[in-house]
Amino acid sequence: MRRRVILVGVNLRNQEEFEYSMQELENLADACNVVIEDWLTQNLQHINQTHYIGTGKTGELLEMINVTGADTIICDDELTASQIRNLETLLDCEVMDRTMLILEIFARRARTRESQLQVEVARLKYMLPRLVGSRESLGRQGGGSGLKNRGAGETKLELDRRKIEEKIAQMNKELENLIDQRKTQRKKRNKNGLPVVSLVGYTNAGKSTIMNRVLESSQMQTDKKVFEKDMVFATLETSVRKVHLETNQTFLLTDTVGFINKLPHHLVKAFRSTLEEVVEADVLIHVVDFSNPNHEEQIKLTNEILQRIGVTNIPIIYAYNKVDLTSHKFPKVKQNKVYLSARNRLGLAELMQEISKEIFHDFIQCELFIPFTDGQIVSYFNENAHVLAEEYEADGTKLTVECKKSDAERFEQFLTTEIKQKEV
Repeated sequence: MRRRVILVGVNLRNQEEFEYSMQELENLADACNVVIEDWLTQNLQHINQTHYIGTGKTGELLEMINVTGADTIICDDELTASQIRNLETLLDCEVMDRTMLILEIFARRARTRESQLQVEVARLKYMLPRLVGSRESLGRQGGGSGLKNRGAGETKLELDRRKIEEKIAQMNKELENLIDQRKTQRKKRNKNGLPVVSLVGYTNAGKSTIMNRVLESSQMQTDKKVFEKDMVFATLETSVRKVHLETNQTFLLTDTVGFINKLPHHLVKAFRSTLEEVVEADVLIHVVDFSNPNHEEQIKLTNEILQRIGVTNIPIIYAYNKVDLTSHKFPKVKQNKVYLSARNRLGLAELMQEISKEIFHDFIQCELFIPFTDGQIVSYFNENAHVLAEEYEADGTKLTVECKKSDAERFEQFLTTEIKQKEV
């Protein structure tokens, strides 16, 4: 049976983005495949510490439950244990908050062992302070002094808390091993000297779609594609793919978990190791759903989360996606902004050009003469550089290439012309 829910939100001091926050809550609820019966909102100066909403509104909510037959209430803010308990007692139905809803979506979508552990750790840490009074049997504690006179509820509570703490410690240990494996993989990639480009942005902005279109354009196999779907939090795992350009330039492209307003801090903390891919990137592609009327607010929230996880001094290219759903002209490039439609495969060439400008600015153009006895060097440049011209002479091969400065310096004895910095 699908749950039938009523969405409840408090507009504190007339927040401009409140309507959008409630719409986002509806999208999150839809992602859990529930039936949304109604909304209930209230303007307040302060959250009601007892029931989240005021007394009059709780009465109105009870009436709505009786009329619609709803069995679950979902609140737009994070609730305390006492607020959840008080509402459930009064309304006689399940009460969830925004954090619980997001954690449930993450738990359903997690595929890899690492993301499953990260979600479970976040969920248990969220539950820990909310154990008190979560069940009636735990709410009653015996009076008197001494260990013998302690109530059964208190003992059960302590046991539950200890079990959860032990489980968190055990999962964190397993996560540390997975994090070490990820660090080892990163070190190997760094040794190869490949630049890293990370896709970041709000959930459902089109990051995975852009990644798949880039892989298509670089003629990668279809099995390298990542999962993409028009829904919130379609991607929870960080995927890393090698992109090979026609110019023989190669870089790594990473797809990361999307962000959202009021993203639970337990989740940000749990996914910190995954988001290290972003912190260590050479360039960030900030993907924006340009068709969303609140896209400026989404940009602001994403930038705030990036700052929180320690992203500083990394060049950012803004990829304004889904422009086909607006009247704006595209494809178009304006400073560090690229207007495109990943779904229609328009504007990707312009995006790749902007990426190349950022990560291959140290490429230089030079001319080399390589004797036939060193034919393996010709092969090396054909595989790792952009060969502009190749001529065979009596004693060897003359190459005009665009290559890394380090490669030009490595084969300096074969240079026939002065190194020219590539124009970008």
